[in-house]
Amino acid sequence: MILSSDNNDALKRVIAHENISSRRIGLLESKMKKLEDVGVLIARILMPVLFITAGWGKISGYAGTQQYMEAMGVPGFLLPLTILLEFGGGLAILLGFLTRTTALFTAGFTLLTALIFHSNFAEGVNSLMFMKNLTIAGGFLLLALTGPGAFSLDRLLNKKW
Repeated sequence: MILSSDNNDALKRVIAHENISSRRIGLLESKMKKLEDVGVLIARILMPVLFITAGWGKISGYAGTQQYMEAMGVPGFLLPLTILLEFGGGLAILLGFLTRTTALFTAGFTLLTALIFHSNFAEGVNSLMFMKNLTIAGGFLLLALTGPGAFSLDRLLNKKW
């Protein structure tokens, strides 16, 4: 098939338009990646606040926390592990260190605490606390899947845990 000059010019315009569109899409994707990295950093700053403060509260009120855990049927000797997960895990998430692994453990811990401490829905606040824990666990699972982002110790150390 022989293309006329008009058809040939039209084809060139379409190809040129597609090239411009491809460059725009590439630029947009590049900007979105930068926004994604900033968004993950913001999430890593916000998500562990509850865990760091709760862990610190358990450190400063160790005896009372141990009694409460035992009253709920959780052996008191697990308190150091709880502190490690909350305070240590919170700091690790904040810094982006061992992010994927820590996020998985923290998600599991959050689901477990929802079941142990907030499953008595006869007490009104427990239903809300249970759903809050489910939401937090979902956020940590998402972080485990997406990774720590560009602004993290994991990225600096080139690790993918």
